[in-house]
Amino acid sequence: MARSISLCIFFLFISWIPKLTTSYPLSTKSRWIVDEKGQRVKLACVNWPAHLQPAVAEGLSKQPLDSISKKIVSMGFNCVRLTWPLDLMTNDTLALKVTVKQSFERLNLLDDVLGIQTHNPKILNLPIFNAFQEVVSNLGQNGVMVILDNHLTTPGWCCSDNDLDAFFEYPNFDPAVWAKGLSKMASLFRNVTNVVGMSLRNEPRGTRDYPNLWFKYMPKGGEAVHAANPDVLVILSGIDYDTNLSFLRDRFFNVSFTDKLVFEQHWYSFSDGRDSWVKHNSNDFCAKIIEKVTHNGGFLIGRGFPLFLTEFGANLRSGDVSGNRYMNCLVAWAAENDLDWAVWALTGDYYLRTGQKHMVETFGVLAPNWKDVANSTYLQKLSGIQLPVRGPGLQSKKLLFHPTTGLCVTSNLSNNLPTLRLEQCRKAEPSTFNPSEGFLWSNKLCVEAPDVVGQKVKLGAGTKCSKLGQTSATHMHLSFKTTSNGSLLCLDVDERDNSIVANPCKCLTMDASCDPASQWFKVL
Repeated sequence: MARSISLCIFFLFISWIPKLTTSYPLSTKSRWIVDEKGQRVKLACVNWPAHLQPAVAEGLSKQPLDSISKKIVSMGFNCVRLTWPLDLMTNDTLALKVTVKQSFERLNLLDDVLGIQTHNPKILNLPIFNAFQEVVSNLGQNGVMVILDNHLTTPGWCCSDNDLDAFFEYPNFDPAVWAKGLSKMASLFRNVTNVVGMSLRNEPRGTRDYPNLWFKYMPKGGEAVHAANPDVLVILSGIDYDTNLSFLRDRFFNVSFTDKLVFEQHWYSFSDGRDSWVKHNSNDFCAKIIEKVTHNGGFLIGRGFPLFLTEFGANLRSGDVSGNRYMNCLVAWAAENDLDWAVWALTGDYYLRTGQKHMVETFGVLAPNWKDVANSTYLQKLSGIQLPVRGPGLQSKKLLFHPTTGLCVTSNLSNNLPTLRLEQCRKAEPSTFNPSEGFLWSNKLCVEAPDVVGQKVKLGAGTKCSKLGQTSATHMHLSFKTTSNGSLLCLDVDERDNSIVANPCKCLTMDASCDPASQWFKVL
């Protein structure tokens, strides 16, 4: 039977409140998340699972906790979505009477016991919940914000339609027990400044994921969190594995925490059908799926609510053509809307996943040694959406973003004939796009497109300005007609030096084998 968490945890817990420089707590201002001063705070997070069978944050048998926290910061993330099982708050035996060592020993994970003894001896004999506290504390000491995500009920892997905790009123998902567990977790972290939000439930799904049950229980869970901890953002997920919030288009609800209300949405390549991204033309399919994602959740931005993309990602350890195409489309959409987000996942490998020891997480940004970056190109792509572009307290900066690389277009003004190239977005010069005039740079120069295929794009002035059109269904091809013969060329990237060149436009037909990503540019 579920029992309440002892108050002794709270008195142990308040001794280590981390100190951060940002003005907390966070709240919402229209579609933006802001700090106590009303300034935009962009959540650029990575998911760190702690909900599997050991109920301990992954990776602690491979590297010291502080090293992992510092690695998160060095990769440009300012936030962790830290997952937890509901049993951690409703089962005192699991939370308080089972130590980290005992949890691993009962699962016969003896190598991990030795690894934790080596790298994190401080937590080895701590109760499970106190070890969870240590992770949150260390992240705070390193200036990392935390979103506490109730991932499932009983520790294990998630998710499938047949899970007994898939949706409200399933055998292992008692809404009253769930709300009580959320309240306890919120209360225990009430005075911990780096815990800035709570995600109420990961990926509601199954045959009963009806909007009526969602409206009946989800706001109650939010009220339970807000009553216990009025400082944290209250993050509500949709149905269909959190891919669908469209039921809010015509029906809404009243809550007392309107300035803390955030919605979350998930989007993976397989959300659009297995291998769909290799079966269709990328231009047309990207435009179609963005329309779908906007209908299912993106519309909330226009209605003045923050939308938090809390799970997305792709296979980083193989030639995942479908995943690569999807990621280019997703990053373009996330950049255009300047979304808050959390990529899946930090994980290099898992202690134990579905019966397999040390299964490698192919979506993980860290290698299995939990020290090295798994894919630096992928991390660079994410870097392009880590910093805010606009919002309260920010001076709007118009940029030309290249989703495939995560870089932005800037100029080589030091050259006698200034050309364009890719650069880190924080260093890139602003530009202005006017379909009737072309691109203008801050120094009043404009894009002067060449007549010769493969030549670098230069900056010119006056009559030399090229009028660039937004071609293809995605509007991400920037095209122009040559003056010599009127043929259509598009801006492209020369991979040898990241310079911007003019090439024949790719993939404007229905060819599914073609990849247009090098020619995709998003006007921000």
